[in-house]
Amino acid sequence: MFRVLVLDSTKSRHHYWHPSVPLRTNHRETAMTDLVVRRLLVDMEAPIARHWCAGDAFRTALFNALSMSFPVGEQFFIDSVRDGFKALPPETQERFRAEVQGFVGQEATHRRLHGLYNAHLDKLGLANDWEPRARERLKMMEGVDVRHWLAITAANEHFTAIFADWMLHNADLLGDRDPRLKTLWLWHSAEESEHKSTAFDLYQALGGSHEWRVTWFRRVTLIFLTDTLRQTVSNLRQDGTLWRWSTWKSAASYLFGRRGLIRQTFKPWREYLQRDFHPNQQDSSASRRWLVEHSDQFAPVGR
Repeated sequence: MFRVLVLDSTKSRHHYWHPSVPLRTNHRETAMTDLVVRRLLVDMEAPIARHWCAGDAFRTALFNALSMSFPVGEQFFIDSVRDGFKALPPETQERFRAEVQGFVGQEATHRRLHGLYNAHLDKLGLANDWEPRARERLKMMEGVDVRHWLAITAANEHFTAIFADWMLHNADLLGDRDPRLKTLWLWHSAEESEHKSTAFDLYQALGGSHEWRVTWFRRVTLIFLTDTLRQTVSNLRQDGTLWRWSTWKSAASYLFGRRGLIRQTFKPWREYLQRDFHPNQQDSSASRRWLVEHSDQFAPVGR
C-alpha cells in the first residue's frame, strides 16, 4: 500500500554512495520469512460503486488514491528487491532466495488486482495523476546504486506495514457496502505486514547505512503525504464532493479522531528513525490472525 517512488530532483545525483564503497556481508543474521503467494478469491469484474467505502466520500477517495499508486509502485519494489538480491554474494543469496521469491509473488499479485480495481475507477471518470508523476521520478533513478532503491522500498514498506496494522485493527471503517473491496484491502494489508522486512534486510545485507535509510525515509514521508493529498483532493473534486462539510468532517475524524490513522500511526512511524530499528520489532499478530480466520478467501499458489 502507501507507494511513493521518490527522488528529490533538487538533490545532485552525486550525493550517492561512491562506487568504491564495498558491500558488507558481515550484517547481523535475520530470520527469513516464509512468504506464501495467495490467489484472492474475489470477483473484480463487477463495477465499483461511487462511494463504496461505507458510503463515505472521503474514505472512498483516499483508498482510491492509494490504489492508483500501486501498479507502478509494486513494480518498482519488485525491481528493487530483485536487483538487490542479484547484488548479494552467492553465499548470502541462498538465505534470501525463498523470501525474495515470495515477496515478488505477493507484490505481483497486488499489482494485478489493483490494476483491475483501477480500471473501474477510470470508468468512474477518476483521472490518475499520481502514476505519471511516479513514472517521471523513476526515470531519475536509472543507474543509481541499488541500495538507494532498497532504501526507498524499505521506507515505503514501513508506511505500508503501519497502515496495514492499523487497517486490520479498524476493519469496520471499510464498511460492508462492497465485501469484495473490504476483503481486498484486508488481504493486501495482511500480506504487506508479512513481507515488511524483506527490502530492509536486503538493504542491511548490502551494507546500507543508517544515515541514508533515514534520509530516504524523510523524503518518502514528505512526497508520499503530498502525493496522497493531491490525488485524494483530485478524486473528491472529480466526484463533486470536495467542498461538502460532511467530507471534511469525515477527513478530520478518520485521520485525527480517537481511532484516527495519523493519530495512531505516528509513534510506529517515528520508530523507523531509531538506529537499532528493525521491522520485526513491530507486532504482526493482526496479520497472522486475519490470514488464519479468512483462509476461505484465498488459495495458496503452488501448494
